[in-house]
Order: sequence, then C-alpha cells, then structure tokens
Amino acid sequence: MPDWSDDDDDELAGVETKVLLGVPDGLIDDPADITDAAVSRIGGHPAFLPSREPSFESSLCKVCSFPMHLLLQIWCPFEDSPRDRALYVWGCSRGGCQKKDGSIRAWRGLRFNDKYAAKLEKKLAIKKEREKAKAAEQSKPKTNPFAISTSALNTPSNPFALGNQIFGASNPPPVAPSPSPSAEEPVSDGSDTDDESDSSQQSLTVALAAATLDDSPWKATSAYDPLYLSTTSEYLPPVTQPKLPPGVKIIDPDNESKSGTTWSEAYENSLDIDHVFERFVKRVSHESEQCLRYELGGTPLPFAKDDIFDRLFSTSTSNITTVTKSAFTVTPRPNQQRNYSPPTNLIPPCSICKSPRIFECQLMPNLINILKNTITSTAIATSDQPGDQDQRRKKTREQMDGERKKAVEEALKGGGDGMSWGTVMIFSCEKDCCYVTADMGEESKECWREECVIVQWDM
Repeated sequence: MPDWSDDDDDELAGVETKVLLGVPDGLIDDPADITDAAVSRIGGHPAFLPSREPSFESSLCKVCSFPMHLLLQIWCPFEDSPRDRALYVWGCSRGGCQKKDGSIRAWRGLRFNDKYAAKLEKKLAIKKEREKAKAAEQSKPKTNPFAISTSALNTPSNPFALGNQIFGASNPPPVAPSPSPSAEEPVSDGSDTDDESDSSQQSLTVALAAATLDDSPWKATSAYDPLYLSTTSEYLPPVTQPKLPPGVKIIDPDNESKSGTTWSEAYENSLDIDHVFERFVKRVSHESEQCLRYELGGTPLPFAKDDIFDRLFSTSTSNITTVTKSAFTVTPRPNQQRNYSPPTNLIPPCSICKSPRIFECQLMPNLINILKNTITSTAIATSDQPGDQDQRRKKTREQMDGERKKAVEEALKGGGDGMSWGTVMIFSCEKDCCYVTADMGEESKECWREECVIVQWDM
C-alpha cells in the first residue's frame, strides 16, 4: 500500500499528477446539456442513465428523511468498459443533519451501450492480434551474425557467403504481418495516436444517455443552479528555494524523515500543529477553484488528522538506527510510518459482488462556496394558502421572484448553518458490477447502485 508522507508533494513538484481536478465552468443554459447524462455538472437536476428513473428515495437524507440536493453529477465510464457510467452525489444542507452518517449519499448509474460495445470488441480483438504477432516475433531465436554455419563453409560456389552472414546480405526470415483494421469500418487500436477524437467516441454514448424528467418528482424539487463541471490535470509547480546570504544554512528538525516515503509521528507530536491539514491546504492552493479530485484507484487527500485519517492511514513501526559519534554506540529507536490501508469495517466491500471498494473521488470545500452562490428560484414548489391567490396575482413579478428565492434559500439552508464538511470521499465497487441479484448469476443491461461515502467533517 502507498505510504503517506509530508514530503510526497515535494517529490512530485514540477510534474503533472494522475489526479483530475473538477472546476466550475459557467452556467448550463443549453436544454440539451441539462438532460444529457454525459455532461458533468455542479448542482441542477440529475440526468439519469437508466431508462427507468430511480426511486426518488435515493435522494432522501437518512437523518431527516427530507429530499437532498444534487451536489455533483460526474460522467465517468471505466476504461475499456461497454457500459456508460455516471456518478451522482446528493447532500443535505439542514444544520441538524451535519456530521451525521447518511446526510451525503452517492449512487452510480450504469447502462450497457450496444453500439460502443461492438466497437470496443473489434478494437480489443485487433489489439490482441497485434500483441500476439509481436510476442511471436520476439519469441523467435535470434541469429548470431558472427556464427559461421557449416553450409557457408561447404559452399565453394558462393565465395561471398561468409560476408553475407556477417553484414546481413542474406534474405531475412519472413515476418508475420500485423493484422490491420477492416477497410469497411476503421477501428482504433487504443494507442495515443488514435485518429478518432474523443468527441466522436462520446457520440455513441450521448444518444443513449439523455433522460427526461418531465412529470417526475425529481424535477419538482428545489435545486441549485446547474454549472458545467470541467476537468483539468493537477499540476504541482516546482518548489522555489529561498535565496540565503552566504554562510547561512537551514537546519531541518525533521531531516530523519526526509526519505520521501515515510512520515515521522514524533515530529507531529512535538508541535501543536495539524500537519495533515497543512498539507491539504498546501496541495489545494495550487488550484483553489477545484471542487472535485478524481483518481480512480488512487489515494485520497486527507483533510485533517482525525479518526477517519487514523483508520485510512494506519501506522506501522520500524526501527531507525542512530549512531552516537562521541560514544561510538549504535541505538535503535522506533519510527512510525503511515500506510494507506482502509479497513473493511470502514470501507465495506460491494454489497452485490463482494468485491473491494476502491477510492474514486472526493468533494472539496470550495464546492460549498460555489453552491451557496448558485441558488435558483425556478424549481421551488410553493403552495398557496386559501384566499392568498388573488392577493398574489396583484403582486409584481419581482416581488414573487424575491419571495421564491427567499424560500429556496431557507429550504437549502434548512434553517441551520448549511453544509459544513472538509472533504467527502467516495469509494466504488472495483469491478463496477451490474448484477441483477446478489447471486451474481445474471448481469443487467442497466442498474442503479449506492456506493460508500466517508466524510471528514469541518473541524
């Protein structure tokens, strides 16, 4: 398992990491994008992949049983998978529900894409044939150009036979031809030089992804304004070394833990500072607009040193040998390291196929700020008391819009302080299963599965 270290970021400085960052990218005002499940978004109403929309209970808070609001919808198919895939995250903003399990829920929607499945099957078949031909070529015995064969020595009719062998003038052995895509339908080999663009591949999914919410309870609920969620690779800039006057040196009190793979508990305990939170702030500061960190199968970025951190990053003790020069004595002392090894009692396996759940993504604190500034007044359901209808008709449009917006704000805040978490980590089924029942006897064309959510709450 990967180690957790204070120095990881320094080692990665000046490089592009494997983490994809989700950042807001403007209001979604195209109706086609709003109903397209292949469009990742912040807020708004969900666009479902399954042909039959899920039960509305999927969005209910497990604490107060009120409908929650969509925080994020992410288009995230697995690589080389024939299934379209989207992740949905709902959150409750009622003050009384904060810091309680069940106030944030995550679901994944899957749908088998027949057109892309056929295309993928051809692509994988071609890739397999090419790998097979390459392996066959590599397995052939290599000829030593300096070895003189008996046939060359016993062939007086060809005085240049020896030179032919050394300089390769003889005919080379035939090479098995590499399979080529069919001329009728060009298929990608999965390389980085694909002529086919991502947009053309995605066109196969968009036709199946859109789902309407007309006459649906999902559309009748209040929601945040929908924003595009764009992705960008995380880049950590090089660490700039401070210029010091001649003769001045920096002494690092934690020099013994600068191995790049370990982190010393002793240093952390010696100061009244949360180094985990400091590292979190430092890492996020490189892209302050990030609302999401996505790294399927990666390691989450812990928010603070709390019980969740201790359980996700367990300690292991090893001995460090120190030498005292004056007495010439060798003294072993314990050194604690942090290893990312989430226990099953914290991250349970998939309830259907029993496969391990792996880290997929985490929501960042900036998402709360974005959502607070995108309250919509178009989706609030208002009820008029008897005798109020005539009075409301006399009000101006601006007054009615103002009242509705106020009602939305109160609904989203739930009469409390609103959402207050440090980071929300989502762990998904490693096999992305879509079985009909727990016996794993049959796979469905589409499914709706709830995944594991672990929250580090605001300190």
